[in-house]
Amino acid sequence: MSRTPSNMIPLGTIAPDFTLYDTVTSQYISLNQIKGDHITVLFFICNHCPFVIHINNELVKIANEFSSRGVSFIGISSNDVENYPQDSPELMKKVAEELKYPFPYLYDETQEVAKLYAAACTPDFYVFDANLKLKYRGQLDDSRPGNGVEVNGKYLRNALECILNNKENSSVQKPSIGCNIKWKN
Repeated sequence: MSRTPSNMIPLGTIAPDFTLYDTVTSQYISLNQIKGDHITVLFFICNHCPFVIHINNELVKIANEFSSRGVSFIGISSNDVENYPQDSPELMKKVAEELKYPFPYLYDETQEVAKLYAAACTPDFYVFDANLKLKYRGQLDDSRPGNGVEVNGKYLRNALECILNNKENSSVQKPSIGCNIKWKN
């Protein structure tokens, strides 16, 4: 299992716009259609990565908790499905339905969106304010498969509460660690 860190793009970066295929609704959706009133949480995930599987339940829990507070959650998979067929749009839909993802699960077929966001791993989190300005990037929490640390979403929850309460996030922002994005050749 590879351990790739996320790229820590500069805070204040404006979220690049995109339109991607939502595997659950079979519709194309743009960022502007699904951004949150107060916060947009965008994350790169995939079906097969043990790091994503490890945090999936907590991610669903956080999305369910915060969505009523003007926070939008957007999952994106950018993996090469030719070499990793378990990440195909059909199986993305199946996983989203089985886990009851309360957010769109978008397929980045060209991998252009992952490149625009400098995404490196799964999971890789980006939190934007109401103006789509980056306020947090990095890890969900300190838990990793097999390290014995409870999955609690500590860092993501803190980032969301800081923005919602108009407070500065003074926590150290640590890179996420996960499987590398499976780039096309």
